[in-house]
Amino acid sequence: MPDPSLLLLIPAYNEERRIEPVLRDYACFFQENYSGKFQIVVVLNGCTDDTLGVVRRVAAEFPAILRALEFTEPIGKGGALIEGLKLAAFGDLIGYVDADGATLPQAFLDLVRHIGDADCVVGSRWLPESVIHQPQTGNRQFASRVFHAIVQLLFRLNIHDTQCGAKVMKREVIEKIHPFLRIADMAFDINLLVAIKRAGYRIREVPTEWTDKAGSKVALFRSSLTMFLSVVRIRLIYWPWVYWLLRPLRPLEGWVYRKLRAPRPLSGTQVQSPKSKV
Repeated sequence: MPDPSLLLLIPAYNEERRIEPVLRDYACFFQENYSGKFQIVVVLNGCTDDTLGVVRRVAAEFPAILRALEFTEPIGKGGALIEGLKLAAFGDLIGYVDADGATLPQAFLDLVRHIGDADCVVGSRWLPESVIHQPQTGNRQFASRVFHAIVQLLFRLNIHDTQCGAKVMKREVIEKIHPFLRIADMAFDINLLVAIKRAGYRIREVPTEWTDKAGSKVALFRSSLTMFLSVVRIRLIYWPWVYWLLRPLRPLEGWVYRKLRAPRPLSGTQVQSPKSKV
């Protein structure tokens, strides 16, 4: 039997210098090692460089595998994934990785092979069997562990590494939980995992192979504060009466996100329109 069809999403913001070898590596590796239909969709999130040109150049070599979905305005990493996940009908399995190549193609395929009777597979950098070639800086590791403690306290997900940018899900999961995805910043992963868990699906965490890449666009303090606010927002969504009482504070919420230069959480009716597809 052929492998299930697989759709891989790669959110990208100004990645013209790093994304080309990543796309080539994934396209070549899965062309040679995966028997099912495999597609990559790069979701461009307000890029101001030539990321789109790079994607088009590689897509010309792999027209059956690679295409782009472009949004001219910044919508955040989470916003890009929310839009990309609307394409879930194109794959039996849907996954995503970061554009910097921190997760190698063989490591992503390993997540796919672990899906089994699970509904979502999460790559983890914090399990004993994980292989870390280049670890994060001490400050980022500390911020990661503090964030993990807050998430565990609020949601009891019992997942060691919610923020690893490598995950795979079954199509039915995405179709079920997509209306509950609201967080457009880097706390999107928490929104996703909480929605999956609350819908009753099974999440499997497996060790992965990972390399921290130079050139991160994450401003640690600002991103950490944004993610904390978004995690609180997720918690309030599942406390409807508290969420209703705090409705008068929404203008203040919008002001805070603007000051942090972060994308605001989406309402249930917000729909983005891509400028172009490749």
